[in-house]
Amino acid sequence: MNNELSKTKNDEKTSIEYHLEGNYYIPNLAMHKQEKLVSNKYGRIRLKYLKEHKKADYTVILMDGTLNAHLKEIQETADNRVQQIISELKSKSDLTEHIKNTDMLYWVGTMNSIKVQAEEIVFSELIYV
Repeated sequence: MNNELSKTKNDEKTSIEYHLEGNYYIPNLAMHKQEKLVSNKYGRIRLKYLKEHKKADYTVILMDGTLNAHLKEIQETADNRVQQIISELKSKSDLTEHIKNTDMLYWVGTMNSIKVQAEEIVFSELIYV
């Protein structure tokens, strides 16, 4: 194959195809199509963590085309785990429907505290690993 006359060439070792732009051969690289994902809070936090602290892992799963699947799994697992922990902590606390009806501010404050505790557990178990 004559490289001066050809507009494309193939590297037989890596099976990468190149195209000629000016005097340089540029590789024809394309990423795999990924499914569209609507990220929730946990997915966005995990993505940010990967980009900032696990750059090699982020690059590998991005190039493999598994980033959205990974984020979707993290989101679903985190949502389920938070709800499970909230249920457990709520059952261990002194919250009742009577307290909800009589002292709404105490009930809301306690529920917010329980949710924050549950999310901190999930962050340490799933997000920041």
